[in-house]
Amino acid sequence: MFYRKSPAAFPSRSNSQYTKFVVITGLLLLLAACDSVAAQSTAQSYRREMETGEKVSLSVKSRNGRVSVIATDEQQKKVTIEASSTGALVDPTDVHAVAKGGAVDIEVRDRRDKDRIDLIVRIPSRSKVKIESEAGAVDIVGNVESAEVTTNTGTIHADVPLDAVKFNFIWRASRPRYLSDVELPKVKEKAGGMFTISGKLGEKKSKREDTVQLDFLTQRGVVLLNVDPSMVPSDLHERPLTEAARAIVRSGDSQLIDAIRRVSPKMFGDFAKTLTPPEKEPTLVRRAPPGKFVSVLSPQLLRFNASVTDRNGRAIGGMKESDFTVYENGVERQVTKVVPTNEPFNLVLLLDVSGSVEERIDFIRKAARDFLRTASPQDRIAIISFHDDIQVISDFSTDRRLLSKKLDEIDAGGATALYDALGYVLADTLKQLRGERTAVVILSDGDDNKSFVPFPAILEAIIESGALIYPLYVPSGLIPESSVPRPEVTIDPLRTRYLTLTTRAHEEGQKLAAASGGVYYPIRRLEELQRAYDDVVVQLRTAYTITYASNSRPSTSPRVRVRANREGASVRLSPVVNVATP
Repeated sequence: MFYRKSPAAFPSRSNSQYTKFVVITGLLLLLAACDSVAAQSTAQSYRREMETGEKVSLSVKSRNGRVSVIATDEQQKKVTIEASSTGALVDPTDVHAVAKGGAVDIEVRDRRDKDRIDLIVRIPSRSKVKIESEAGAVDIVGNVESAEVTTNTGTIHADVPLDAVKFNFIWRASRPRYLSDVELPKVKEKAGGMFTISGKLGEKKSKREDTVQLDFLTQRGVVLLNVDPSMVPSDLHERPLTEAARAIVRSGDSQLIDAIRRVSPKMFGDFAKTLTPPEKEPTLVRRAPPGKFVSVLSPQLLRFNASVTDRNGRAIGGMKESDFTVYENGVERQVTKVVPTNEPFNLVLLLDVSGSVEERIDFIRKAARDFLRTASPQDRIAIISFHDDIQVISDFSTDRRLLSKKLDEIDAGGATALYDALGYVLADTLKQLRGERTAVVILSDGDDNKSFVPFPAILEAIIESGALIYPLYVPSGLIPESSVPRPEVTIDPLRTRYLTLTTRAHEEGQKLAAASGGVYYPIRRLEELQRAYDDVVVQLRTAYTITYASNSRPSTSPRVRVRANREGASVRLSPVVNVATP
């Protein structure tokens, strides 16, 4: 699995770029840690600085904690060790470190997974690194001379200069799973079920003293070469493009397309060759920076969309100009007009019919029909179901009887490609409606395991689309196995506490809603589903378009803060999307 570009297309990176990566890779660890004196523990963290020679030969053994080794020119004749844990305190005896000249050996004491110890080790550039792990992730960042890494299931991530690299990646107990920012040679299968990828990158006549040597040995882990770990999708196996993926490629959305190309480069290339060049330039969305909520009505008038909720999260209607106070760059401005946005919505009902809910398909149909009855009659609704691919059940229609009948055509089963389905909706279904009022209601358990598109890419696409996202996440185990649940047939109340959403699904559902201006609904009991439908409809009907007198130049992006002058009220702004013509 690789991103099909030649190594020459990628310039070498400076150490300052690696310093930026240090901040990213170590952020979660450093937030939990605070500075302390050498060899002393504070809170859950531990820090030690060791004097060494010009070059270092580093050896680290850690069974299940993350090990991040960062090589920079700023680290002169010393090694810095930072250890932290989100569980039990890190005691100095938990990290055994010995330095003899340029040789530094670190061994981390085994602890329970919830008390695992994560390391950030900073070393001088052109040092040698050897790491042994089992389930822990390993990061090698910067201009090292060599890196020898062994894991069982842990991910191995390298971000190194590509001017001169020799590499040998070995998988002993599974087919390779990997992602690279440059094209790698084909996988070779050896005797005994072992797979290898080896070769060179960069200049053919590079000097030995400039070469980076990477030797990675893993049983079942993932190898990432110069790829942001957050941009790795759920499934790294190269596979044929789904209809959702093909539609995204046709759409021209560069970031979503890039995600698909990385995972399945051969299939992507074969499909891309079949596409004819567009006859005219497509209509594009002016990419607004995240957090931009204001659009220009006239040189001195700006406007934005907002919804107002009470302490219980319920929408508040009937608000007027006097009910809002607007601050632009910290200065109060006059509110000139407040208009309730009651125009019809274009709604997409996105239904998860993957294997996790296959035996409960009648419940899914009933839940969808309940939403059709709840939505306002003037709203145009499209229905799309998904498992490992999408199935368009119906295009936009106001005919509720037709939409209800179409739900009988749903096919269920398979893996869950939630983010591919959402990418399809944004890039294809809603593409012609940019600038109109659009929203996506997702009925799922939120657990993606098959998408080409990673979560960060879909999050950016949502921000740019202007569509409101309403994730209604229902744990699969909460749905009765009987065909259509009767009101009196519910799960055992004592079991409810165990039938919950995964932490990842919960966090990502919140982010989807927050980025779009929508609302996230974690469903804990079945009776909450209808209340969520009711609330979605109320939220859609009670937004406001607020116009105010501005003192900013139209070309600038002012910082706007809004206060609702009602007790207990809170205001949420929706991102602005401007449609640009060719």
